[in-house]
Amino acid sequence: MNYLFAAISLALTARVAADRTFVVYNGCPFTIWPAIFTGSGTSMPDYATGWEAAAYTHVTFSVPDDWTAGRIWGRRDCDFSDTNPATQCADGGCNGGLECDTDGGTGIPPATLAEFTLGQNGDPDYFDVSLVDGYNLPMSITNNVGCGIADCPVDLGPDCPAALIGPYDSSGFPVGCKSACEANLDGDPTNSPNCCTGDYDTAATCPSSGVEYYSYFMVYDNFTESNCPNSYCYAYDESSGTALWTCDSSQAADYTITFCPDSEEDIAL
Repeated sequence: MNYLFAAISLALTARVAADRTFVVYNGCPFTIWPAIFTGSGTSMPDYATGWEAAAYTHVTFSVPDDWTAGRIWGRRDCDFSDTNPATQCADGGCNGGLECDTDGGTGIPPATLAEFTLGQNGDPDYFDVSLVDGYNLPMSITNNVGCGIADCPVDLGPDCPAALIGPYDSSGFPVGCKSACEANLDGDPTNSPNCCTGDYDTAATCPSSGVEYYSYFMVYDNFTESNCPNSYCYAYDESSGTALWTCDSSQAADYTITFCPDSEEDIAL
């Protein structure tokens, strides 16, 4: 019996040791409502799927080392007395209210996403800052083992092209910038070069050159000033070389997701 107890304890200790530490830091000078969603598998972070984050505050939690298709994003200007996920926040709202449903609780675009699939069986960790669903907050993903940094550190809202800009907050300030797919510029999202669907559903038939306003998310000011070149800007953006990031899973990296990473405020994480 003592041997069995010791074996179980050792297994549990190994499981805990294998988990990763994630920090979510709100570097914005205003309150946001971060959210977590797990897209596949059963392993989930040991934290609420949504919470209120005052300016310059952070939370720390454990994430299983087999977390698959996970995403973290922020919501702006929320009022959860409104039960309609499309209107309870200016952007990023989800089914479930403050805590997003674990089944179908993804954020309503536009929303900047931190995406993760942690490596198993020798595969690397994959992570990215995705603008495929549009943009609503600056974001970065850093780590403690020297792997790359995925980020979209600038505010894409104010200069967003007219065809994509919005939604707006109560003062009329743009708090989002839609993707060309989400803005439905083609008129048929099921057969769209902006959405990489239908006749355009492969990397070969959906190059970045066919995605309207792709260049705005990558570079700005006549291609001389970077916007978010280290982010994932459309469905087949791997070819950019700076969209999808990897980290050797044997290093068991811990990750920090920072909203508004260029803020002057900072903390020791």
